[in-house]
Amino acid sequence: MILTVTPNPSIDRTITLPSALVRGAVQRVEAVCAEPGGKGVNVARALTMAGVDTVALLPAGPGDAFLTLLAGTAVRHATVTAPGMVRTNLTLTEPDGTTTKLNEPGAVRDAGDTAALTEAVLARAGGADWVVLSGSLPPGMPVTWYADITRRLTGAGTRVAVDTSDAPLAALAAGFTAAAPDLIKPNAEELAGLVGADPAALESAARHGDPGPVLAAAAQLVDRGVSAVLATLGAAGAVLVNADAAWLAVPPPIAARSTVGAGDSSLAGYLRAEVSGAEPADCLAMAVAYGSAAAALPGSALPGPEQLDPAAVTVTALAGRRS
Repeated sequence: MILTVTPNPSIDRTITLPSALVRGAVQRVEAVCAEPGGKGVNVARALTMAGVDTVALLPAGPGDAFLTLLAGTAVRHATVTAPGMVRTNLTLTEPDGTTTKLNEPGAVRDAGDTAALTEAVLARAGGADWVVLSGSLPPGMPVTWYADITRRLTGAGTRVAVDTSDAPLAALAAGFTAAAPDLIKPNAEELAGLVGADPAALESAARHGDPGPVLAAAAQLVDRGVSAVLATLGAAGAVLVNADAAWLAVPPPIAARSTVGAGDSSLAGYLRAEVSGAEPADCLAMAVAYGSAAAALPGSALPGPEQLDPAAVTVTALAGRRS
């Protein structure tokens, strides 16, 4: 079983525009959809569609509209009762795939709310193959929460994957020497921030077929205790680095429609392959197949197994990692 934890879930409202966004103008809308979201919820939805036993854990109050939307999916979930309404995030997608996101901060959580979520995670983690900690933290929750819960989970022998950003990611990285997760999934900007690199340089090198700077940055995190780094690079694919080896995976060209949920789908793909016993290179291929398939879908739609083509992903072993 995989347990996903989403401290700050969201209703993801996606507006599809028939033409490019013009600031200050009145524009017509082509389509609107609303989905239950938040990074961990997205991971759980993608895994559930693939038949992987998954439970999504999140805070929400009784009768919240988010829970009505989630009930319309097949995702098994557990809630920690919390005050306030689940936030709504707005996404604007343009015909060329340009995506603009407006994310609300979420309801304020106090020490009691934080403690309740912590205890719920620890209570359910014992039977999990992985615990996935994903997304932003709501106002009031300490930025060290991911670092704190990772230390407690890994200390109990539970494998932990983390996908977050900004202050919570920095706090997690500060505690790598005490307790590092088994997997982190940064994008190029997040990876650069963790090692003091130039994000534009990492992205430019990857786009031009040079994964070396990304490899070097990810290897620094492995040297600090992280078991594996899955660095997603958009259309350039992804790099996977562990203590023994590194690989680059490149997807076939696609017509990108929306990048919403692509990173979450990549993490779901990796975990789907990993729990089935696949080798790291094959886990990476599945991750990139999922991310590429998600980017080709409209709005916040997530890919199912029938929309994947892992065989079309090119995986190359990279030199320069210690053996």
